[in-house]
Amino acid sequence: MSRTILITGCSSGIGAHAARALHDAGWRVFATCRAEADAARLRDAGLEALKLDYRDSGSMTAAVGEILSRTGGRLDALFNNGAHALPAPVEDIPTDGLRDLFEVNFFGWHELTRLVLPAMRAQGQGRIVMCSSVLGFVPAKWRGAYVASKYAIEGYSDVLRLEMREFGIHVSLIQPGPIRTDFRKNAILQFERWIDWRNSPRVAQYEASLLDLLRKGSGDSPFQLPPSAVTRPLIHALTAKRPRRRYRVTTPTRVIAQMQGLLPAAALDRLYDRA
Repeated sequence: MSRTILITGCSSGIGAHAARALHDAGWRVFATCRAEADAARLRDAGLEALKLDYRDSGSMTAAVGEILSRTGGRLDALFNNGAHALPAPVEDIPTDGLRDLFEVNFFGWHELTRLVLPAMRAQGQGRIVMCSSVLGFVPAKWRGAYVASKYAIEGYSDVLRLEMREFGIHVSLIQPGPIRTDFRKNAILQFERWIDWRNSPRVAQYEASLLDLLRKGSGDSPFQLPPSAVTRPLIHALTAKRPRRRYRVTTPTRVIAQMQGLLPAAALDRLYDRA
């Protein structure tokens, strides 16, 4: 019997590559997308794809129900991956914008995880992998909303790992640094939706440099890697007898993690302030 996995955020980038790679490796992959048009495109490419929107409880319930119906109640793994950013200084982020981001980046992940846990408990095993970020343990100016959601996912996943280990369910975090995806384009859309920068006390800073900085993101990073760099540790987390708690992907993630254990807090703040 093929191992089964539900992957979110498969319209492009990390989710799309993981879905195709695991399908080619013999997994039965249920690739989900927020938009039905993207799911239809994946079905045309030979994948089992469904619509799933973290903002929509009904879509999550329907997707999980359909998957379990097709597999006879079995689901071996969940890869929570879909997320977006809202780049801006924290003081300029409206509460509704932050709430909307957490609905996608945190509360939706929790709800979907709860929906699949009964099947994993019943079968006595399962793997849950959360796509976190280097920003799940490192602060970055102008990325406060995304940083907050990823810090939350890190703590949530650590507790979930401890609580589910007695049931044979392993929980791992993947912490990518800069990866070549459409993430920046989607972040710009969120910025334009939520941020009233023209009425910000930082309007001069936006005009001088901040607009360009926010829109550039990490697109020109020399350390940027393709989505396949995330798929490799994902496969290890799904198949290893003892999966790691955290998988650090890209050189910046690994270097910064080491520096946090060596440098004093004041030195780290100076480093982050220049990043």
